[in-house]
Amino acid sequence: MIEESFKIPREVIIVEGRDDTTRLIETFGPDIKVIETGGSALNRATQARIKQAAEQFGIIIFTDPDYQGLRLRRLISEAHPTAKQAHLTPEESKAKQEGASLGVEHAAPSAIRAAIAAVAQLDTSVAVDRIPMSDLVRLQLIGHPEATKRRYAVAQEFHLGHLNGKQLQKQLALYQIDLETLTIFLRQYELEKHKEGQNNGN
Repeated sequence: MIEESFKIPREVIIVEGRDDTTRLIETFGPDIKVIETGGSALNRATQARIKQAAEQFGIIIFTDPDYQGLRLRRLISEAHPTAKQAHLTPEESKAKQEGASLGVEHAAPSAIRAAIAAVAQLDTSVAVDRIPMSDLVRLQLIGHPEATKRRYAVAQEFHLGHLNGKQLQKQLALYQIDLETLTIFLRQYELEKHKEGQNNGN
């Protein structure tokens, strides 16, 4: 059932296949605007459609969190640097049946809505200062034994997709996440982790 109160994004959503489109229609209704890449080749006709959509409406890249999806995301992003990036985690896009590939078509509508909502209101034409690397190191997001876990928590909270240390600074700026917002989240993360440790110790 479609939630009427949820706003349909203005942008055109770029997905990989027909099943992804079907899932978006089930989630947002028939007025959602979608372009399918139809595979990893990105032929000229598809590139032209994406270019026109980017100029007319803006685009949200919403490919699968697997090798092919990440490759397509990179190719489209290189051609359209201001494109918005919506992400699902592998857990959210995992099929119920064993051995099936990851895909947008497997995700729950609530996960899809959350991923799109996280980026739909961003104004990617507005420049945001990058958080200094020294602050990212201080926050133990780079060069720390717990850095990978902490980056994963940040990526989950702000729907940033898979992040390594090199990508973190750029992605935070792209999603307009400033130092204060990041610091507040990490304080909460540490509090929850501390509580879990206490509970496990009892």
